Amino acid sequence: MSVPTATVDTGPPVVAVGTRDRLLLAAARILSRRGYTEARLGEIAAAADLKAPAIYYHFAGRDALITAALREGQILVRQHVLAALESLDDEASAEERILAAVDAHLRVELELSDFANAVVRTAGHVPPQIRADIEGEITAYHDVWRELLASAEHAGRLRPGLDHSVARMLVLGSLNWAAEWRTAATSVDDVVDTASTLVRGALFRTA
Repeated sequence: MSVPTATVDTGPPVVAVGTRDRLLLAAARILSRRGYTEARLGEIAAAADLKAPAIYYHFAGRDALITAALREGQILVRQHVLAALESLDDEASAEERILAAVDAHLRVELELSDFANAVVRTAGHVPPQIRADIEGEITAYHDVWRELLASAEHAGRLRPGLDHSVARMLVLGSLNWAAEWRTAATSVDDVVDTASTLVRGALFRTA
């Protein structure tokens, strides 16, 4: 049975420096809990501790606000994963780099950011125009994974005959889906550890 809309906890009012930032944070929070179709302007405004008409001083409407929030989320995921990769030792193996990306993706999605959670849960369910507006950022993030897989193949670590495109989509799809099914009963550490085991076994040579 689905949870009645009125019972979904959207948390306390968002606190941020500027009104636009408050609206973006509130939109990300609502999207991460409700999804695109149930994200209402009035509720977003209330979460930002604003009146609904204030939204129109900063955004043309609901979809413009949602587009901006999702773009912020996609940028945040990419930046977080890139920061994790940059923190690795120069001698880190291709396998270590991919598993670090798995770890960073899941942690920003599941415990660090409503923006990240919103984009991984919502980007595949928005109208075509919103998807088109954030496609550049989605492509930029997929490019990070294209490079990771290409480097692993160059190092001779990938399984022979592995289709990079299919592998990338399956890995990212499974990582993103964790936001849909994970509950407090399953720790983020358990999700990360299990995902790392699965990715290691699926992508890499055994010897």
